[in-house]
Amino acid sequence: MTHKLEIMPVLKKSEIKRAALVKATIHLVNNQGFHAAPMSKIAKMANVSPATIYIYFENKQDLVNQVYKEVKAEYMQYAFETFNADASIAEGFELVWRRMAEYKLKDIEKGFFLSQCENTPMIDTSSRQDGIKNLKPLLDLWDRGITEGIIKPLSHQLLYAFSIYPLAFLLNAEKRGDLKITTAHLNEAYQAAWASITQ
Repeated sequence: MTHKLEIMPVLKKSEIKRAALVKATIHLVNNQGFHAAPMSKIAKMANVSPATIYIYFENKQDLVNQVYKEVKAEYMQYAFETFNADASIAEGFELVWRRMAEYKLKDIEKGFFLSQCENTPMIDTSSRQDGIKNLKPLLDLWDRGITEGIIKPLSHQLLYAFSIYPLAFLLNAEKRGDLKITTAHLNEAYQAAWASITQ
């Protein structure tokens, strides 16, 4: 009887160290804020020497921006993984909205980190623009919805503020322990989001 061996990807030591730094950054920013998470503390939590950080990142701002871009790209990939550009406006929006909510609730640490990053000057303009590029399928859907008279003719920023950003508020409330998000809450939040951007 022969057994098939599953070949697992072997991470290099450098990849393991970098992943540990990313995880430590997310944890410390979430629990202590950007300014209370010095490079030395991040290095200690990641179990690497402070000098090691500078092999991967230029400085603290570069570290935070790189982590933000990576987490944002992962979040967007998850949101649009099953998206079909030919779906109706209502179906497409609901799918993306629920996938975004699912990602943030499944990995609440990364979801909370993204929320923190939206409100700090530490994230530079180019990193924010990279994040916006990843939203293109949703922005295109909204533009089509505006053309079809389904979505209100508002800027992308306003559409995002009314329909997607409230997810961050709910997530923050859950992380603080003020609210346990249920399926009913999500359904109500989705209906409110849809109602806020449709004609």
